[in-house]
Amino acid sequence: MINKVSTAAEAVAKIRDGDLVIANFWGPGSPAHLWRALLDHGAKDLTLCINNYVPKADVLREKGTPDPSLILAQTKKIMAAFTSIRAEEVSPIAEVINKRLQEGSLEFESMSHGNLVERLYAAALRLGGIYSPIGVGTVIEEGKEKRVINGVEYLFQEPIRPDVGLISAAKADRLGNLVYHGTARASNPIIAMASRYVIAEVFEIVDPGELDPDHIVTPGIFVDRVVRIPDDDPVGRERRREWIMASIKFREEQNAKAEAARRGDA
Repeated sequence: MINKVSTAAEAVAKIRDGDLVIANFWGPGSPAHLWRALLDHGAKDLTLCINNYVPKADVLREKGTPDPSLILAQTKKIMAAFTSIRAEEVSPIAEVINKRLQEGSLEFESMSHGNLVERLYAAALRLGGIYSPIGVGTVIEEGKEKRVINGVEYLFQEPIRPDVGLISAAKADRLGNLVYHGTARASNPIIAMASRYVIAEVFEIVDPGELDPDHIVTPGIFVDRVVRIPDDDPVGRERRREWIMASIKFREEQNAKAEAARRGDA
């Protein structure tokens, strides 16, 4: 029987310099444990494809909350559907990113959430690409083939076929079958289908046959390595709950300050 369970260090050891790495980053379902493993591994010149590139505020980073900027020094290109860098919250990160963009040591490719997912689906289905109306008439169409189909303009979008997919799930068996919990499912299933090499971090690993087949979302055929997050790990289950609550509290405080300022101006 194939046993896909390994440590995070063993799993990320196959990641090479220059690889295209993809991950989900949108609250639950983000591979926080694997971010740290990739940082320790040290692979460089990576292209990072991600739905959200949103560095955490300093107050959250001080609590140990990881985000994609954790591997910024190892990243040469960012492909993202959404990015938000607030100078007053993450000024050190913003300064580094802006400096690298200006000097040309960091590239940035923007796309919509829909195009990102559809380009992944195209890779998963081994399609040659898709035609999408998103981005017509904007800077996104620069350098892309344009076609008119039934009177509508479309841009050709190539598939995104990541070298490495980092995903997060709630539970796995030793064969790599995955079960997700709630919104933590997010983009993880399609990332697993599209990527050449897939590492899944999970909170619990069980023996084959213990998972309800009706609950399995990602079959083990799409997963190469399964990593159990240690209970005492800095990015364990309880710590992630703390981050969520701290993030909610921080946003509430920021909104309250903004509202107070608005009323003062009025």
